[in-house]
Amino acid sequence: MLTESPSSDIGQAERICGVTSELGQDLLGVGPETVVTDGRPHLRWSFGQPRVMLLGHLDTVWPMGSLAHHPWIVRDGRVSGPGCFDMKAGVAQMLHALASLPSMEGVCILLTTDEEIGAPTSRALIESTARGVDAVLVLEPSAEGRLKTGRKGAGTYVLRIEGRAAHAGLEPWAGVNAGVELAHQILAVSALGSDDRKTTVTPTVMSAGTASNVVPSTASVSIDVRAAELTEQERVDKALRALRPAVHGTRLVLEGGPTHPPMTEEMSRALFRLAQDCARDLGLEPLEGAAVGGASDGNFTAALGVPTLDGLGAVGGGAHAANEHVLVEEMPRRAALLAALLKRLCR
Repeated sequence: MLTESPSSDIGQAERICGVTSELGQDLLGVGPETVVTDGRPHLRWSFGQPRVMLLGHLDTVWPMGSLAHHPWIVRDGRVSGPGCFDMKAGVAQMLHALASLPSMEGVCILLTTDEEIGAPTSRALIESTARGVDAVLVLEPSAEGRLKTGRKGAGTYVLRIEGRAAHAGLEPWAGVNAGVELAHQILAVSALGSDDRKTTVTPTVMSAGTASNVVPSTASVSIDVRAAELTEQERVDKALRALRPAVHGTRLVLEGGPTHPPMTEEMSRALFRLAQDCARDLGLEPLEGAAVGGASDGNFTAALGVPTLDGLGAVGGGAHAANEHVLVEEMPRRAALLAALLKRLCR
């Protein structure tokens, strides 16, 4: 059943949970527990005392109606469609891999429905489920076939500027231009990044003013922060909170903060080596790893000190874009890799 599941639509979250529950029932012989937090459903399976946690999400960035102009198609060895790569193929691989095992004892699965919006309702559930397990395997898509051995921490901010409106033709001097202050702040914010530390601080969505003949009384800029080290994340947060106005009479209001701690490569090192061994034993191409800028729910589990390996899902590309696709021939190979990892970890 083709089911769209944008993060913003609770009704569709319930529908995708229903579809996935049925698939899990068919493949695993048992349905999941539905955990509702703040009105949003998430799915969890547990088989005995969990030692390994499989983590993924069912929501996508694609709005309702995307199937009409971006249909689900299998052509020339590729699956295309909204959310196929990030990360519905990974969920399918996960369930098939687990179903192939002689025993599922020691495994738990958590599938959330708000990962793409920062896990506002599921973070506590992710962390409580991960505590006590030996390893977390994240079925997010690969990075061009490479497993994700590290992820930057993320932060999301909005800087709001308050000024004073005035007629731009009659008496602009009576106003306090929030737009001019915005220009100063964009330059100041941009300067907070560090190439040496691989820290990026990026002004993104910007707005100012209400009409062409009015001195802007308000302005705002969204700020995306990515940092590979916790100390860098803290440095940028402190610097953003220390920003001061450059235009007399304006006022700054900062909202937001860090959303995901960094997932360091140290937390994935042993699991990645084990995955490489499994790939070699299966006769697969040698596995490579990559540290990436995007954050996932795996950042939360790694920050708890639980060994975490990410990117075990689909091989393909175009996440969040019109060319999103999955390579069909790689799906059984990656499912076999996951099954082999689970056998080793649950032994």
